[in-house]
Amino acid sequence: MATGETGFDDVTFDLISVQYHSLKAGHDYGQYVRDAKNAGKNDIAEFFEQVMAEDSARAKKCHDFLSQLAGSSDSGPAVS
Repeated sequence: MATGETGFDDVTFDLISVQYHSLKAGHDYGQYVRDAKNAGKNDIAEFFEQVMAEDSARAKKCHDFLSQLAGSSDSGPAVS
């Protein structure tokens, strides 16, 4: 399996990246929900809540895949 500049295989790095960005976005969406609610735009707040839930599910799926890889020789830094 190819390894990038981090020394971790590309798939592990990619999963970690998607997980991080999903969690980060979910954190930001909380503010968007509050902004929409404060503006009286409950339909938009519900949309942001849906997007937040989708990112949360995406982060969980990445976590599940990373857990699977953790028990294999396909994860972790490359050993020289």
